[in-house]
Formats: sequence, structure tokens, C-alpha cells
Amino acid sequence: MYDYLIIGAGLFGSIFAYEMNKNGFKVMVIEKRNHIGGNCFTEPFEDYHIHKYGPHIFHTSNKKVWEYVNKLTLFDNFSFRNKANIDNKIYSIPINLSTIHQIWPDITSPNQAREKIKKDCVPYANPKNFEQYCLSTMGKTLYQMFFYGYTKKQWGKEPKLLSADVAKRIPLRFDFNDQYYHESQIYQAMPTNGYTSIFETLLKDIDIQINVDFLKEKKYFKSIAKKIIFTGAIDAYFDYMFGDLEYRTLYHYDQILSGDFQGTAVVNYPLEKQFWTRIIQHKHFHKGKSNKDYVTIESSAQFDKKIHEERYYPINDQINNDLYAKYKIYAEENESNVIFGGRLGEYKYYDMDKTIEKSLELVDKELEGKNLLIK
Repeated sequence: MYDYLIIGAGLFGSIFAYEMNKNGFKVMVIEKRNHIGGNCFTEPFEDYHIHKYGPHIFHTSNKKVWEYVNKLTLFDNFSFRNKANIDNKIYSIPINLSTIHQIWPDITSPNQAREKIKKDCVPYANPKNFEQYCLSTMGKTLYQMFFYGYTKKQWGKEPKLLSADVAKRIPLRFDFNDQYYHESQIYQAMPTNGYTSIFETLLKDIDIQINVDFLKEKKYFKSIAKKIIFTGAIDAYFDYMFGDLEYRTLYHYDQILSGDFQGTAVVNYPLEKQFWTRIIQHKHFHKGKSNKDYVTIESSAQFDKKIHEERYYPINDQINNDLYAKYKIYAEENESNVIFGGRLGEYKYYDMDKTIEKSLELVDKELEGKNLLIK
């Protein structure tokens, strides 16, 4: 009998397993895939690491989280500077004064840029969707160039059907700061030995089974543990009894080339005429020197459980959020010994640092209930 059975060897589940094991509880992790690490999984190639499920750049403003991950592996400084390719012209992303100057060469100062954008904006007193928010903050030109086509490809929907909250994550800067993450994200880095090294540390003393589908043997696994931490899709756990929650999935097309393909880690392709959303050149995450260049073309699609294996992004519109609320209420009323956590379990888009925060919060809650303190 295990105290905790953790379903999923991603960040949320692995950190919870590590902490509870450290505090003397008997835990076991089972993972459906053939590897640990979830979507953070990396594998070595030449003198750098491949991000097998798309690029992951660690960033946080939480000093506690930063200190925590540094106990698990070594990190190298990494400042993410994204680019966009529009008709073979390269622009800085997020939009900053350099980007604006490229589009309007006579604009050379922050005040000029603000005036130009203001004239290009469409006023909405209370923007109700993604498109209205963008038009009211960055104007027609920048929205059409950088976000209309990209958003339509990424989410599979017209931007006016998406929540304004999705657009609020998009920075617009009137200086030459081209760092992708805001300066409040003071800790930005890449694990020296790849992300998989973190999970090897977390799970080295844990009972773990890979290539095991919990949902196919749910009755058995529920019988061997006092409590279950489920980090899979909550609708799948309940056999889609209220319907399917929507997700976006990703396709990755890998190539090994010679030389230096694009000179940077990630280049977005915002135009709708191109099926791919971005191209990833992995060696620029890790200062790789090898002449073998592992390049990944990434595109987005609607998740279909009959076709795809991996869910990536929850579609947090009103319909899906209401459906998730049904599952959440049902779970609270009928599965008192099951805790749903992580991106899929909570149907929320969490960055890595937020996932770590949430997992540690759950650890504290569980230990507090047992009158223990986190070590």
C-alpha cells in the first residue's frame, strides 16, 4: 500500500513525489510515456540538448522557486530573444522600438512610437476579445503583421473568438528591450545538462513505472494507494462523461542540417500562408558548437483523442471553462482521495515556475494536514 500514487512524471507530479518521499511517505509514480519529464523532456544530441516537445526556457520572478531548482541541477544563463520572419524580413519579438523602426523608419524615439501606434489604434472602451484588445493597444498594422495569422494558426480560431485575456500576455515596448520575458522575470536560464537531468534527480529514489496507462487499470491502481495525484486530463479520468475539453496539440518535423540554420533559437512565422508557426534551432539554447544542426519545424492542430497523443494548450474560453467546472465539482463530490493537478488536471496554462509553485503548495498542504513541516 502506497501513501501516494502519482500519475504522470512531469514537473508537478515529480516534485510532489520527491518532496513526499523525502518526508518519509511511500510513493510511486506511473507514467504513460516511455520516459520521465513530461513535455519538458530533453535528450542529448552532439554537444547540446533537444527539446522534444517544443522549447522550454526557464524563467521566474520567484526567488524561492529559483533557489529550489538550482538544488536539482546546474543552470546556464540564457536570455531569450525571439524573432519573426515575415516575407523573409526578420523582426524582433516582442514588438519593441527596434521593430517599430523597421516598419516605420522615420520613427526613432519612444514618444514618436507612441504617437504612431495611437493613431493606428481602433478605440474600444472595453475590449471583449483578442482582436479588439490588440487593435486597441497596438493598432491595425502590428496586429495584422504579427498576430492575426499566427494566432489563427496557433489556436485554430478567428482571434475575435478568443478571450481578451489571451492577448494580455503580449508585451508591447517603446524602448529597445528585445528580451522576450519582462524584466520582472529576473531569473532566466537553461539547465546545463538538459531538463531530463532535473527529473532524474527528483525520481532517483522513487518507485516508478513507465509505459503504463493508469486509466486502463484504474481500479487496480486505486486499490494500492491511500491517495492519488492525477496530472493527466481530468475529462479523460472521468471517461468524458460531460464531454471533451478542447486542447491544441503540436506537430514537430525534425531535420538534421549542417552549419547554422537561422542563427537563433526560435523564429516565428506569423503569416497565415505558412502552415508552421515557428522553427526551433536547438543548439542555440545551449551554446552548441557542433556543425550538426538539429532543427524542428512546429505547427499547431486541434487535439483529437482518436488521432493525437499529447495535449499541449487548454483552450480557456467560456464554454471550456464551464465544462471544466463541471468536472471539478464532480471530482470534489465523488473522488475525495484524488487530487487533480498540473496543466491537464487543472485545465490551465501554467509556466514551469508556476507549476513548481503549485506542486510545492500541495506538498505544504498535505504535510500541514499531517502536522509535519516541509524539510
